[in-house]
Amino acid sequence: MATYQHLLRTTLEASIQTQQQLLQDAQTLLLLEQMVEQLVACFQADGKVLWCGNGGSAADAQHLAAELSGRFYLERPPLFAEALHVNTSYLTAVANDYDYAEIYARLVRAKGRPGDVLIGLSTSGNSPNVVRALQQAQQQGLYTMGWTGAQGGALAPYADLLLRIPSTDTPRIQEGHMLVGHAICALVEQVLFGDQVG
Repeated sequence: MATYQHLLRTTLEASIQTQQQLLQDAQTLLLLEQMVEQLVACFQADGKVLWCGNGGSAADAQHLAAELSGRFYLERPPLFAEALHVNTSYLTAVANDYDYAEIYARLVRAKGRPGDVLIGLSTSGNSPNVVRALQQAQQQGLYTMGWTGAQGGALAPYADLLLRIPSTDTPRIQEGHMLVGHAICALVEQVLFGDQVG
């Protein structure tokens, strides 16, 4: 039992330490404000926010898209936010007929319009399909955001705004993405609809 307690404490402490680093980094807080402002502007212009990632990052992308398209805290109209991996027939067809690296770029080409936002989640920053999606998005005039770990990786040059969670440990990075994502969803919702709630 003592061994379990040690592992639990070590894991919780590592997560808290990563979150404390985010909280104390003025540049990161400014970056998050910029992300909120860009998302608000996109929605105010009747734009779309598209999300992509792999594995746990795909789950996080879908979760956060649902917070915006459904609701977060407030009863309010839906926002157009969509995770690009949810159509498995499309995903498997394009991965089979073209290449797995093209699964998101092809959907961005079909759905993305200038002024829309693409948010790519990759803990390493090196997921080829996420990198390709951001490249395609920039070519089409979408605003791009990359959420990665400490290194930034290959997607860094293609992100108009780049969030680097200060860790190289995948679970800590994913926890950081979700923490930041929830904060962003709350702020976007408050800015757009807060004055409409009694």
